[in-house]
Amino acid sequence: MDKKIGVYICGGCGIAESIDAAKLAALARKECKAQAATVHPFLCGGEGLETIRKDLAAGAVNTLVVAACSPRVKTEAFDFGARTVVERVNLREHVAWSHAPNDEDTRVLAEDYLRMGVARARKSEAPVPASDQISRDVLVVGGGAAGLTAALETAEAGYGVVLVEKQATLGGFAATLKQRFPTQPPYAEPLADGVRELADRALYHPRIRVLTSAGVESVQGQPGMFDATIRTEAGTTNVRAGAIVEATGWKPYDATRLTRLGYGASPDVVTNVELEKMAAEGRLARPSDGKPAEDVVFIQCAGSRDPEHLSYCSSVCCMATLKQAGYVRRQNPNARVYVVYRDIRTPGQCEAFYRKVQEDPLNFFVKGEVEAVGANGDGKLSVTLKNTLLGESVALMADLVVLATGMSPNSADGEAIRALEDAQTRAVKGQTEAQRAEASRKADELKRHAGTQILNLAYRQGPDLPALANGFPDSHFVCFPYETRRTGIYAAGAVRSPMDIAHAEEDARGAALKAIQSIELASRGRAVHPRAGDESFPAFFLQRCTQCKRCTEECPFGALDEDEKGTPRPNIYRCRRCGICMGACPERIISFANYSVDMIATMVKAIEVPEEDEEKPRVVAFICENDAYPALDIAGFHRLQYDPGVRVIPLRCLGSLNIVWIADALSRGIDGVMLIGCKYGDDYQCHFVKGSELANRRMENVKETLQRLQLEPERIQVTQLAINEYGKLPELLNGFMELVREIGPNPYKGF
Repeated sequence: MDKKIGVYICGGCGIAESIDAAKLAALARKECKAQAATVHPFLCGGEGLETIRKDLAAGAVNTLVVAACSPRVKTEAFDFGARTVVERVNLREHVAWSHAPNDEDTRVLAEDYLRMGVARARKSEAPVPASDQISRDVLVVGGGAAGLTAALETAEAGYGVVLVEKQATLGGFAATLKQRFPTQPPYAEPLADGVRELADRALYHPRIRVLTSAGVESVQGQPGMFDATIRTEAGTTNVRAGAIVEATGWKPYDATRLTRLGYGASPDVVTNVELEKMAAEGRLARPSDGKPAEDVVFIQCAGSRDPEHLSYCSSVCCMATLKQAGYVRRQNPNARVYVVYRDIRTPGQCEAFYRKVQEDPLNFFVKGEVEAVGANGDGKLSVTLKNTLLGESVALMADLVVLATGMSPNSADGEAIRALEDAQTRAVKGQTEAQRAEASRKADELKRHAGTQILNLAYRQGPDLPALANGFPDSHFVCFPYETRRTGIYAAGAVRSPMDIAHAEEDARGAALKAIQSIELASRGRAVHPRAGDESFPAFFLQRCTQCKRCTEECPFGALDEDEKGTPRPNIYRCRRCGICMGACPERIISFANYSVDMIATMVKAIEVPEEDEEKPRVVAFICENDAYPALDIAGFHRLQYDPGVRVIPLRCLGSLNIVWIADALSRGIDGVMLIGCKYGDDYQCHFVKGSELANRRMENVKETLQRLQLEPERIQVTQLAINEYGKLPELLNGFMELVREIGPNPYKGF
């Protein structure tokens, strides 16, 4: 279909007072060859929108360029249907609100942005969503409190569920508890576990198929079309699911590593989990001789909040100790309980439970650090403390010592997964073929062993969910807490983060909703997040593929598999639409209908580059649409001013940056290029996990480009920025412009 471009310019919100909108419309008609160019004082109002609708209905235009406010606002107002291309030019936040009104440079800036918007519109097509037969069932792995809740909530919403539990009965760890923490007013007494009721409801729910004594043998496919092979006592069964919830719970930290605290040296040093089992069986006694425990010492943070063991707080240990202190006191009214703590953490209403336990005159709370636990010679244990509140060393005599050990996730082995990723990185960067082959062999070995006890994914990037340092599945905890790096697979409960039963049940409801959302959006061919609703997906011109494997290796989400030759095989429903594969490809064979290498290159070429004697440098800033772009919008909202020589081009993710854009910009006379992406590293804020980090890594190739063009490396600047650092942006932009002026004009101007 021939493009009939209509340009619609808004004069509201101070735009008309800052630039001559009529001259901008004339430029759209004459230079940009737009079929229509209209100025309206209030374009998002009913009259302005009706003007656009009439032009569309009459066939006068079929592609729209709306030059008004930020594309991040008024999205519903300027939505004219999925098949109509609408490109937004930001004249408000990025021109009128952030630059001097009626200034020559401000006018030129607005004109460049309009040229770039029209260029983008010409290269953009309305994406056609993928259409496949999507399963509406959810596979829930794990039959504890979180798994049962996820299964029941999903089934009650009308979706089928297959619930897989490795044990012979449902309930998980919660079913072994004597009592659970208080969850209702006055929050002063523990409650029955409640998980048995959940298990009964799941067993008899018509939309839930329960498989116990079962495990996942393999998972292939993609959201909407996951094909899982489940191993049961009766053999194997095949299940197709639209989404997966992993709710495999937790395991106690390995107390055998806590020899300093006496575990293993004396049978009378037990863990909180072991004490809970004793209480559930009906008798608390010294394991060594079966006698009642008159003096019980609880040691908090046993291995938790310790860089040599678990670096994090496990969130439930303090509450578990308070509950178990009650077990001891109810069984033996004369028993004395000592709680040795660094801090007592009882979130929310459970502070009332803490106060209730404190009121017992035979419960003693001692702040201090444990130096040693050992026998004192008369059958008791001695717990030596230092750094107490009084500053003195203290020795407590105990019949029983209870270690409040922390929670480790029942997930893939975090260290093994990280080793897998490191091995794959070495395979990419190996200097010789022999090194590459050896690294690849090690990576294959790790794939066979790393975390295969859970999902056994048939993904080239490993058999399970990528894990953080402590084994919890990696996700963007700031913005997308349930999302893992495997699209359509959601972690819930203590496998995702340390939490108690109540929070695990709440967490499971969130994961169930995300699984349902994934199915519904997949059925429409749309992305789940962070570009929710995006109908585009990458297309590959495989005739030019060199099987370099960069796209398959760099995709953070496992969206690409490969055949035996290394040719990529897309799984489009796994795709997050970030474009990282597009940025990775040296042959530029990957594109989206509405986002491509050619499109951005054309936008760069649409910028008017002043001659050297005009002394007006030009800088192109490629910025991430997730943090940097909204930060620049906020800066505009606050009327923060910055140099009008900067031209901003938003990218889906900085990881989608193809270095050809930098080469194009510099070779045609642009004086400098800024790359502004999200913060990366252990506390990353990148919406696409690895995008900003990958872009920074590619700068090594850019240095080679600069050397080839005989240009100064300072003409490229890479910056990490969080959205709340909007106040720094004008300073960063102005500072780089000053640096470019010091370096001098690009020698390629005029060529």
